[in-house]
Amino acid sequence: MHADKAVVIGLNAAIVTVSDDQPKILVVPHEETDGASGWDALPFGPFNPVRHRTLEIGLRSWVQEQTQLELGYVEQLYTFGDRGRHSLETDAPGEHVVSVGYLALTRGYDETLKGAAWCDWYRYFPWEDWREGKPPIIDQAIVPLLREWAGRQSEAPPEELARGKRRDRMRLCFGVDDVAWDDEKALERYELLYSAGLLLEAARDGRPNARGLTGKHAPNLGRPMQFDHRRILATAMSRLRAKIKYRPVAFELMPPSFTLYELQKTVEALLGLHVHKQNFRRLVENAGLVERTGRMSTRTGGRPAEQFRFRREVLNERPAPGLKLAPSRSRANS
Repeated sequence: MHADKAVVIGLNAAIVTVSDDQPKILVVPHEETDGASGWDALPFGPFNPVRHRTLEIGLRSWVQEQTQLELGYVEQLYTFGDRGRHSLETDAPGEHVVSVGYLALTRGYDETLKGAAWCDWYRYFPWEDWREGKPPIIDQAIVPLLREWAGRQSEAPPEELARGKRRDRMRLCFGVDDVAWDDEKALERYELLYSAGLLLEAARDGRPNARGLTGKHAPNLGRPMQFDHRRILATAMSRLRAKIKYRPVAFELMPPSFTLYELQKTVEALLGLHVHKQNFRRLVENAGLVERTGRMSTRTGGRPAEQFRFRREVLNERPAPGLKLAPSRSRANS
């Protein structure tokens, strides 16, 4: 019998920017683990209480060391500590990693970052981008496989024995059978696909797939990530999509001056949904979130557009100065 494993505190960062109307996350190369050669990883490093006075200081230090990027806005997401989260056998010697995940937002888009690369986050979650209508992958691949998985209810573990629970999860997560799409359920959708064995990470971890088979085979549902980093990224996506609606975090991704059209495109990129242009403009201005700069912009190449800046005084004026948006009806449920 092996001795108890040492517990190591790790720090992970889902670092988000928006460029060319696409939300991008920063990934770093990682050594091969359990056959996952070439899988992307989030910036990661162990917490060293001797070097780092706080967890956030440690995170900023690791990111700067690995990528040369100095983080701006940072918030803690969640602590990920499930046994086996690094695909280690439960009786193997070594260390058990408890990871503290963070969401970080940064302006700009520097492709020359040392040892890191920016990747479109919809490469990892192709079912999440509804800006051009319902992604074909949902009806062509995901829903048929989930229906097959839901049909195997009799073989479900005890926590799923309630009649129809698998089917209900499918309906609520993926907007099936006239249920509306909820952009904030990115994490629930990822966890459902993992439970059903439909992700490469689940195959790597030996979970049975929709047909009840165990093995390193899974459909190509998005780009996989090392360890549980795609789950951490899904958590960041859900948090950011929810927070946009009650805190002005979208402005952390904007330059000092911007047009309302540029702000709208950034918000739509993060939500994966189109919003109504006139309603968006009215909401932003009436809520006192922006103020005019008196300058015009021609960055889009079209007619000159008025430039605005974020009005930071709004943070002291009311508790929830966010963007309570409704999606454009023409695209959200198509």
